[in-house]
Amino acid sequence: MARPRNAEPVKLLVAALYAREDALRAAVRLMESAWGETDYSGHDHPFDPTDYYEPEMGKNLRRRLISFREPFPPERLGEAKHISNDIEDKTAGENGRLVNLDVGYIDLNKIVLASFKGAGQKIYLGGGVWADMVARYRDGRYRPFEWTFPDFRDGRYDAELKAIREIFRGQGNK
Repeated sequence: MARPRNAEPVKLLVAALYAREDALRAAVRLMESAWGETDYSGHDHPFDPTDYYEPEMGKNLRRRLISFREPFPPERLGEAKHISNDIEDKTAGENGRLVNLDVGYIDLNKIVLASFKGAGQKIYLGGGVWADMVARYRDGRYRPFEWTFPDFRDGRYDAELKAIREIFRGQGNK
């Protein structure tokens, strides 16, 4: 008979969308206050699958992947989503957000992002937050699903996600 056990810690991951570097720096400082030191900050990638965010955030949006050193309990994902939303509010400008923080986690098997929006594939966590598994690890890379954000589907982050996975593995996670 199976017995309940606690989940293993995961690596907290943020996919930060922004136009202004100063706003991202401010958001990173606030995230580090909440979650501790970062251990990975990736390259800036053009965010070009949609212009949905331009009226609020401006043009020439970029996305950067950021992960945090401290092990993260996956059951705290909903709390992390609320914290990331507060950080978006604290760094907002007169037209609205200057950063959009898609918070989630990565482990050796999957990537899960938190959302305040429900959808058919998402699992409700409570507190207005849903968990969205956007990729699973198979054949040497994280494989996206049909519902995964287009920029995560096209492979532009594959090398960075693999690097974050290796950091996580190097921290003793199996």
